[in-house]
Amino acid sequence: MGTMALPVLPPWVPLSLVGLLALEWLITQRRIRRLEDLPAEPAPGPPPSVCLCIPARNEEQEVGAALDAWLAQDHPGLRIVVVDDGSTDRTPELLAARATRHPERLRVLLNDALPPGWLGKNHALHLATATPEARAAAWLLFADADVQADPGLLARALAALAARPADVLALVPAVDAVTWAERLVLPMGAMGFLWLTPPDRVADPASPFCCGVGAFTLLRRGAYDALGGHAAAPLEPVDDMMLARRAKRAGFTNRMACGGPGLHLRMYRGAGDLVRSMRKNALGLPGLRLLAPFLIPGVIALFGTPVLLALLGWPGTGLLVWLAWPAMVAEAHQRTTGRAVEPVWMLWPLVGLILAAGIAWAFWDALRGVNHWRGREVALK
Repeated sequence: MGTMALPVLPPWVPLSLVGLLALEWLITQRRIRRLEDLPAEPAPGPPPSVCLCIPARNEEQEVGAALDAWLAQDHPGLRIVVVDDGSTDRTPELLAARATRHPERLRVLLNDALPPGWLGKNHALHLATATPEARAAAWLLFADADVQADPGLLARALAALAARPADVLALVPAVDAVTWAERLVLPMGAMGFLWLTPPDRVADPASPFCCGVGAFTLLRRGAYDALGGHAAAPLEPVDDMMLARRAKRAGFTNRMACGGPGLHLRMYRGAGDLVRSMRKNALGLPGLRLLAPFLIPGVIALFGTPVLLALLGWPGTGLLVWLAWPAMVAEAHQRTTGRAVEPVWMLWPLVGLILAAGIAWAFWDALRGVNHWRGREVALK
C-alpha cells in the first residue's frame, strides 16, 4: 500500500511569505537606523536629581553586581532605593551589606506584606517612589534588579534629554545570554521588540506607539504624580510599557534610545525561565482568553515555516526563509549589543515551541484569574 503524498502549496503562498520576509527586512533596517545613540559626554551644567527605584525578589544571583554598577555611577545627583519584596534567598543580606557601605546613596526597604489588589513589583515600586529620596527627585528611574550599567550611562541618558527634552526616556539594553536557550530566544525577542516600538513613532506625540523598558525607564517625577503612579494600575503585569502608554495618552512625551552595550542584563537563566517569563508577560495580551487557542498553533506554525514549506513542495523557499531570519536577527543584535553572530540562531524554528508553552501557561493562569511570578501567585480579580 503506497504512502499518501502531501499536497503542494499554490504559488501565491510561498510568494506571499517571501514578500512578508522582505517587508520584515525593511522594517528591521528602518528600526535599527532610527534608534538613536546616547551622547558620548554628559551635559554641561548642574546635574538634575534622580532617584533609582529597584524592586527585588529572590535576585541573589544578579542583584549584587547590578547594585555595585549603579553605586559606581558618576552622576552626583543619584540616590537609590531598593525594595526587597519578600525574598527568601540571600537577597536581603546582599542589599544590607551594600546599604552599610553606601548609606549616603542607598536606602533598602524590606517589605514582606503584599496588600490585596496589587502585583508584587508594582507595589514595591509604589513603596520606593514614596520615600523622601524619591519625592525630592526631579526624575525617577525604574530598573529591574538584574540590570548593570557602565559608570557614565545615567549622565549620558540625561544628556540625551537635555539635547532633546522628553518626559519619558526608555533605553533598549543589551541582553547577556549564556545557555543555548537564552542565546536562541533572546536576540529574536529583542528584534521583535524593535518591530513593535518604532523609535520615530514613539517620539511622535500624535502617534499611539510608546516605549517603556524594564531595564531603564526614566520619568519626570511630576509626570509620574500626574498619572497616579503605580497605584493607578496596581495589577498591570507589563508595568513598564503600560506606564509609558499612560504617560503618552496623558499628553507627556516619550522617547527611546539604544542603551547597549553599556546597559546590559541577564534576563533569564535557561529554557525554564524563558517559559515562565512568557507565562507572566503574555497575561498582558488583550483578549488572551479568546486568542490563546489560535495563538498557540499559530506561533508553532509561524516559526515552523521553513519546515512546512519544504514538506509542501517549496524546499528552496523554505531554505531562503530559514537562512534570512538569522541574518535579520544578526543586524538587530549587533546594533544593540555590538556582539558577534550566534550559530545557534539556525535552530530558530524551535523558538515557536518555547513561546507556545509560555502562552499556554498564561492562558491557564488567565482562566484561573491569577498572575504567577517568582513563587508568588496573585489573584487578578
